[in-house]
Amino acid sequence: MDIHRCRFIRHPASAINAVAFTHSSIPPPSSHKRHIAKHIQVRLAVGRANGDIEIWNPLQGNWHQEIVIPGGKDRSVDGLVWVTEPDEEMADGKTIFGRSRLFSIGYTTTITEWDLEKARAKKHASGQHGEIWCLGVQPPPAKGAAASGSRTLVAGTVDGNLVLYSIEDGDLRFQRTLFRTPSKKTKFVSIAFQSHNVVVVGCSNSTICAYDIRNGTLLRQMTLGTDISGGSKNIIVWAIKCLPNGDIVSGDSTGQVCIWDGKTYTQAQRIQSHSQDVLCLSVSSDGSQIVSGGMDRRTAVYEPIAGQTGRWSKVFHRRYHQHDVKAMASFESKAMSVVVSGGSDASPVVLPLRAAGKEHHRTLPHLPQNAPLHSASKARFILSWWESEIRIWHMLSPAQQLLDDPEAALSLRKNRKLLAQVLIKGDSHISSAAISEDGTLLVASTATDIKLFQLDIARGEHNEQLHIRKVDVPTAGLAATKVQISPDTQWISWVEEGSRVMIARVCTTESAAGISYTISQPCKLHRLRRQTPKHILLGGLGSYDRNITQMAFSPDSKLLGVADLAGYIDTWILRGPGEGDDGATSGYSSDSSDEEIEDVAGEHWVRNPNAALLPKLGAAPVVLSFPRTQREDGDYDLLAITTVKQVLVFNPLRGVLSEWSRRNTYNKLPVPFRDTRDQIKGVVWQGHRAWVYGVSALFMLDLSQDFDPEADSLEWRNGQKQGTKRKRGGQESGAGGKMEKHSLAAQRVRTAAGPDGTKWEDVEMGDADDQKSAGASSGVDDDDDEDTDGGELQRLRDEQGANGNAHEAGKEGTTARAKWWRSYQFRPILGLVPLEAVHEATGLTNGDVSGDLPPLEVALVERPLSSDDLPERYFAEGEWER
Repeated sequence: MDIHRCRFIRHPASAINAVAFTHSSIPPPSSHKRHIAKHIQVRLAVGRANGDIEIWNPLQGNWHQEIVIPGGKDRSVDGLVWVTEPDEEMADGKTIFGRSRLFSIGYTTTITEWDLEKARAKKHASGQHGEIWCLGVQPPPAKGAAASGSRTLVAGTVDGNLVLYSIEDGDLRFQRTLFRTPSKKTKFVSIAFQSHNVVVVGCSNSTICAYDIRNGTLLRQMTLGTDISGGSKNIIVWAIKCLPNGDIVSGDSTGQVCIWDGKTYTQAQRIQSHSQDVLCLSVSSDGSQIVSGGMDRRTAVYEPIAGQTGRWSKVFHRRYHQHDVKAMASFESKAMSVVVSGGSDASPVVLPLRAAGKEHHRTLPHLPQNAPLHSASKARFILSWWESEIRIWHMLSPAQQLLDDPEAALSLRKNRKLLAQVLIKGDSHISSAAISEDGTLLVASTATDIKLFQLDIARGEHNEQLHIRKVDVPTAGLAATKVQISPDTQWISWVEEGSRVMIARVCTTESAAGISYTISQPCKLHRLRRQTPKHILLGGLGSYDRNITQMAFSPDSKLLGVADLAGYIDTWILRGPGEGDDGATSGYSSDSSDEEIEDVAGEHWVRNPNAALLPKLGAAPVVLSFPRTQREDGDYDLLAITTVKQVLVFNPLRGVLSEWSRRNTYNKLPVPFRDTRDQIKGVVWQGHRAWVYGVSALFMLDLSQDFDPEADSLEWRNGQKQGTKRKRGGQESGAGGKMEKHSLAAQRVRTAAGPDGTKWEDVEMGDADDQKSAGASSGVDDDDDEDTDGGELQRLRDEQGANGNAHEAGKEGTTARAKWWRSYQFRPILGLVPLEAVHEATGLTNGDVSGDLPPLEVALVERPLSSDDLPERYFAEGEWER
């Protein structure tokens, strides 16, 4: 495999401003309801400065980014809250779990509710008040207490107003202004509920106020005083939380964490734990731990002092982030106990809560799960997008030419050319984009429209230009969460409202002016109806798991497959004019009617007659792809990889697992592949070889050979570098692996001598530098340009041999091909896309499948965080960047 290592493709990182879990905790189920806990749908919402909202599934520590709801122009998500309604018992004994609703604010006067089933905004509401800076949800009343009406949202504004929003009966509307401060300069910055009717608000004027939301009465005002000498006159209370016993915890602009008695509203303790502002707080569900984060990048953990009621001490602090820590949220259950934090460095960090100091943290990728990257392999174009901008690059020379010509390799920058930059008009950001294999069509979708462009490249003697013309799509005003162009450029398919599959024919017209394209009226492809219990649909997240996240055309463009978060796969077959359906159910209907059409002129799509035989996957798929090879029996191989590292190959026309997949179960897959914590992001095919990649790993799996688990496991144990791989234990809390004993970083003491010979010491706890995974290269970040493959990849391509696995390549007498291979040399990987070129040595292109193995050329895009991606950071007095 030839690799162009690319770092010139942009994908700006966006800061995390808010994080929130659907549930703060799930208590251990009683003996007669042990089955209930596993059906509760727990999700993490992450809000970013560019307006994106990400929905993550914790998956007992396997952390999967399920969907991303794109933001828009001048939008930002600065606060998130979930409202989970109480559970209901049905007459038949089944439980309807409380419906979970997601609300956000963005430093405007508007509150937005999000429809996760359709991956878009559902409702907006605003009132006659200033910008909303904080948002809280009224907790349900305590057991046995009388409920005072329905639950409400309480918002604090920049002009000192406390306002109520009603969410009764699934609605969202402004209700009334609860309280107005006399001074317009007072800002309500943070908010938390002490009880069902008492809300506590942190202000910008050195005060914390407690209000009764039933009548707007100010119950008590607590004062923090003034800042230290030379500091600000007013202290800003950036964060506030309430413990289960009613005590109040606050974090402010002096770097202090204060504990307040919840009965007398007096200050019980003040802890100077940060050198700069404390921006966020989190507390455990039982009130036994407090976690704080601030502008000094520190994350600190506090626990009660034994024998001293109401007194706390800081246990330790570490720097898990590269920049400000702006948001925190915790979740606890029998199997998990974590705190997720985020900030300006764009990467969510998962910290162990119950096992703090006993387990490693884990940094989740700042890059999206579905790579915003696509390629026109035949034209050697690379398509990338972010927010409202699309860029098209042309890779001029094949990698083999760069390897063979020393002079060409001296100036790799000349091997790429930026052909076009396209700005999509409108207020919504791009949700998906695709380019045809021949580079003639470009499609992009937003939350409001689908845009299609025709690309014509004009090659001159010394230059080439790309001319772009817009093509009308008869779906104006409809949104799409995912788009795809068939390999033969005859069909465009997309997903509307999260789960509705549409398809349209691309009609080609030749004239004296050239080739032009038109799009036929789109038609809906009907999915199989799945029997989901009513009590599941009515509660939790409803039909959210029917969101389609994977879509793939077969290489001959005659089979289309989609997969959703629930693990269901739907497939459709393209029939020619006059062809019978062979018992297939018509899956083709007009967009204006849901009635199925039995007789459609010309080519038409019908539901695969054996689609119902494909089993439901055990977990959500992260890869759905057809190999480039064609089976001799006329069927197809359809590869599906799930979040739990299951590798399944189906024969969709027969509706069965392939023989290879029956023999190679999960336990027979290579150990490094099963043990990797990162989710697989995509796959590129080289004949029967699948090159799959995650954010920090690249694997090759040969699907024509059976794996040998005993040989692979022995090789893995013998070849692993001791001390570099975090061990995965059976009782982890959902963050990183378990720490070895006494591995918590000790204090670091630095001594410096001044010009006059005086000495000073600075005592600082060690920073939390991530350990490298096994086999990781420390020199990855040295090259800021694309490069051809080298090292292990070069040897693998040249030798093409191993007896059992790739690590035996090069031994005398070995002739068998590698069964699997791995590399941690490239990180973080944004995406991997194929490029096609004729290889002089074989005369084959990447699309050819004759002979042994077709050559493969790819562009591997890395996007490490750099200083350009991060905003300027403030330094405290005497602090410097190490």
